[in-house]
Amino acid sequence: MRKTIYTIVVSLITSMIGTLALASTPTEDLKAFQQYYMDRFPDTPKSDFNNGVYSIDAAARETFESIEEFAPYEIDIEKGEELYHKPFANGGTYNDCFGEPGVRHLYPQFDSETGKIVTLESAINDCRKAAGEKKLKYKKGTIAELTAYMAYESRGNVFDIKIPNDPRALAHYNRGKRHWYSKRGQLNMACADCHWTNAGNMLRAERLGPAFGHMTHFPKYRAKWGNLGTPHRRFAGCNSQVRAKPFKAQSDEYKALEYFLTYMGNGLEANGPATRK
Repeated sequence: MRKTIYTIVVSLITSMIGTLALASTPTEDLKAFQQYYMDRFPDTPKSDFNNGVYSIDAAARETFESIEEFAPYEIDIEKGEELYHKPFANGGTYNDCFGEPGVRHLYPQFDSETGKIVTLESAINDCRKAAGEKKLKYKKGTIAELTAYMAYESRGNVFDIKIPNDPRALAHYNRGKRHWYSKRGQLNMACADCHWTNAGNMLRAERLGPAFGHMTHFPKYRAKWGNLGTPHRRFAGCNSQVRAKPFKAQSDEYKALEYFLTYMGNGLEANGPATRK
């Protein structure tokens, strides 16, 4: 009984904190979010947070840099480049939709016409649909090869995701923010439990990375996967790890989470694709 009352109280407090947090503006959130990590890791230059856990772990950084010299995703970039410029059946190419491949840092976007969030992956399939082509699967494979090339061409460009003063855009942003701070799954954990509260701490043999800069390096090659994965593949994996049922890739829930997290990385350079454990 005592445990039940305690759980209820904690739940109510968490709900109150979440409600108060949602009262702040995206601009206020951004400043506080980034300042938190800069205060927590004062030896890490702000511009280096796009390297994730390798920005705060010198020993792991050495291994990461040695792997990047002969990156396992290089062949994927080459495949992506070929796919990007290969004409569709109607004679068009991805350039007809994107203008140029180096656009990773411009997504996700709020579409004022539809009122929805457009990720790079969903934009690729929108392009294919308009050309009469079949849609690609969203988590890995061909779509990750395409985004690997597009991310590579975007390297050095700075993220500057916009949250327009539109109630629909703010609703998506706040949905993503709420997801990031909300407990879920049998382990009752939020994204923030690992990558905010415990950023820099050890979880078994792994150091938990800061969330600031999490979205700059996608798609990423994980040693655990043995191939490239998109942001929503990683989101689903995190949900599974806390024993929560994952949402579908490109669901409104994951699009909102990507919108929130990418906005939090504004000011950092795109550096995808990249390797991670």
